[in-house]
Amino acid sequence: MNKDRVKGTIDEVVGSAKREFGKLTGNTGTQVEGAVQQLKGKVENAVGKLKDAGHDAQAKINASDNSNGPVLVVHREVVISDDRILP
Repeated sequence: MNKDRVKGTIDEVVGSAKREFGKLTGNTGTQVEGAVQQLKGKVENAVGKLKDAGHDAQAKINASDNSNGPVLVVHREVVISDDRILP
């Protein structure tokens, strides 16, 4: 877990609390502020997850036992559709 995920989780929790407080008090501004902070936290958390995934992938490549160097396997799918009307 990296600092982006920690900060994102904190922002999500604080934003949620602000939003609920705004609902209880009828303060629309606080509700909006909380919702924005909650969304910011979700984005930070997602960025952190992407960074973690990148580090994990790099670690797998570096740990490869292949004597020819690291191997990156890419899976591709090709779909061909022929919608033309032939004479």
